[in-house]
Amino acid sequence: MSAIIFSLFILFAPSNAPLHDIHLSKALIEYNETEKAIQVSMHLFLDDLEEALRRKGLDDLYFCTKKEDEFAEAYLEAYLREHFILTVNGEEVKYNFLGKEPSGDYQGAWCYIEVAEVAQLRAIEIHNNLLMELYDDQKNVIQLIGPNNKRGTILLQKGREAETVKF
Repeated sequence: MSAIIFSLFILFAPSNAPLHDIHLSKALIEYNETEKAIQVSMHLFLDDLEEALRRKGLDDLYFCTKKEDEFAEAYLEAYLREHFILTVNGEEVKYNFLGKEPSGDYQGAWCYIEVAEVAQLRAIEIHNNLLMELYDDQKNVIQLIGPNNKRGTILLQKGREAETVKF
């Protein structure tokens, strides 16, 4: 039924009424107490990611396709390191970029990051301004699972690009 309503909206919407795109990334940051590691899985829409890198002069990367540029993953890692910064227990950490894979619908990519050798997680600062240089309405949602399975959610956007959580 909702598909019919949406179709009618498209059919009868004024021609000058643009559809509003949603500019959103999501991430799960989980502290694995057994492995003493912070594990991050992050979803980014491919068209937005490619546009961000295109504005840096990196064209035709074709992420997650057979035509993917041989350096595409290195460019992605550099972009993440510039815009996604973690500070653990008061010290900025260099994380391991483990790689990426296409999402089920091939419109996005899942990126995987790990911070190894975190004996105890007392506090984490997340600086995430991914894609905010593209869109003023970009939102970056982060779900956290900390020690003792403590959970929380953070919403970052322009003007609030970092948040610290203490456990």
